[in-house]
Amino acid sequence: MPIIQSLDRALTILDLFDEHNRVLKITEISARVGLHKSTVHSLLKTLQHHRYIEQDENGLYRLGMRLLEKGQLLLQSFDIREIARGPMEALSVKTGQTVHLVIRDGAEGVYIDKVEGSKAAIRYSRIGRRVPLHSSAVGKMLTAYVPEAELKRLLEGYDYSIHTQHTISNEPAFLKELSSVRNAGIAYDREENEAGVRCAAAPVYDHSGRITAAISISTMTSTVGDEELEAFVHLLQETSEQISRGLGHRSR
Repeated sequence: MPIIQSLDRALTILDLFDEHNRVLKITEISARVGLHKSTVHSLLKTLQHHRYIEQDENGLYRLGMRLLEKGQLLLQSFDIREIARGPMEALSVKTGQTVHLVIRDGAEGVYIDKVEGSKAAIRYSRIGRRVPLHSSAVGKMLTAYVPEAELKRLLEGYDYSIHTQHTISNEPAFLKELSSVRNAGIAYDREENEAGVRCAAAPVYDHSGRITAAISISTMTSTVGDEELEAFVHLLQETSEQISRGLGHRSR
């Protein structure tokens, strides 16, 4: 396929700008792309005309607002459910278990998508259903990375309802659990929300590196042992990373 040289050169110039090179002199651009200064000047003027490049009062060049406008259009076109659906279905097929996609709404998690597993005996979940933060794997994951000041406000007056004998029942214990989630990068519900049900949850990151959702896998203790659950967790983490990449996240 033929390459249009002038377009290729213009895109190469745009790629020079990053978090370490927010502004550049024309001499720096010329040196890095290996082109004469007059050629670079013409390319910059064209990019400037279309607002992909801006020039400040000191003659330094930086990326233009048109790129931000186009980027926002792209981000708005991302539907997390659409992006996550394929990976969720693949995970459910591999494990036979039910897979959920959950976001946080205030002091609760909300199921926004679900894939029913072929081997699953769990039927309590449904899209739109709300789950507690303290007793669900997804709730723990969506809470673990909330900034400290926001977390303090979130937990003021929080109701630590007890669902089983394993349910976390107070704030100190919940904060300790959240620390464990951050250290492990994975969250568990160990029969805390419903007797006989164990779940694991992994984070879903957006393009800015923010956790925007959590993906979980639900299992019955009567059919899935510890070793098999850990194998599922490995697949769950791969799935969460795949969805995050689909949302524009670049892991460091």
